Amino acid sequence: MEEFSLAARVLSGAAIRDEIYAELAGKIAALAADGIRPGLAAVLVGENPASKVYVKSKIAACEKLGLASIQVTPPASISTAELLAIVEDLNRRDDVDGILVQLPLPPQVDAKKILEAVDPAKDVDGFHPVNVGRLVAGRPNLVACTPAGVMEILKRSGITLEGANAAVVGRSDIVGKPMALLLMHANATVTVCHSKTRDLHEVVRRADIVVAAMGRAAMITADYIRPGATVIDVGINRITDAAQAAALFANFPERLAEFRAKGTALVGDVHPDVASVAGALTPVPGGVGPLTIAMLMSNTVKAAQLRRGSCAPAAAAVRH
Repeated sequence: MEEFSLAARVLSGAAIRDEIYAELAGKIAALAADGIRPGLAAVLVGENPASKVYVKSKIAACEKLGLASIQVTPPASISTAELLAIVEDLNRRDDVDGILVQLPLPPQVDAKKILEAVDPAKDVDGFHPVNVGRLVAGRPNLVACTPAGVMEILKRSGITLEGANAAVVGRSDIVGKPMALLLMHANATVTVCHSKTRDLHEVVRRADIVVAAMGRAAMITADYIRPGATVIDVGINRITDAAQAAALFANFPERLAEFRAKGTALVGDVHPDVASVAGALTPVPGGVGPLTIAMLMSNTVKAAQLRRGSCAPAAAAVRH
């Protein structure tokens, strides 16, 4: 058996996040000089453990950067009307620049209605139809955090986007669709793939850049990837099955040992063996994840600037 080699350059999200935080510090200081402290309100409904972890990390990032954070924690039994009232209150508050409604919401709550009730100027998740429409039109204000973070990784790692063939695997409103638009605006030629794509393997293998965002553990294996391609792994999947771990980490004895010690491991939508084929690859954990939170912080600062008129509303508007 030939020896397994790691060819791929690892694109560390943590290093890029630190760059972005250093840049944000200057903007936050400038706002502070005008007596403005950007504020993020996080709405966490019920007791979902994963949601609690996510919100906690977002609040911690606010504290690290000196942003104000407000946490609203209504019970899981809340109605759509009651949650709408909470959102309306946050829309009116002048100390709140960004509103984040942590998903998923309980089944009795109309999530679309809630997300559409958020003031587009405070929609730091970039989910409101107005902000999605601005992105489609190439005049983005607040863009969904994960795809925006992926663009930062690509640009700051010197990955050529103009003229590149990009395959986005997954078509969700939160990642796949905005990701495709951002890549298209950067002059890549984009194919959006999904569960009904014919010859998925062949389509993905033609790409110079692959963004995997379908939420299926290790689905993109090495034979999907053209040698030297850049692979961005958006997936975060927790595995607990010993046989699955043994198969996934066959070439990664350290990760297998770690799994056996903990009984659990995080893997992306990309198989670990892709590291032997790809030219560059984001790790899981430590790749896209840190950037998602960094872009949430960036959007909160941007929303504060835009709401208070301390920066030109849209640089894109100048390019007519």
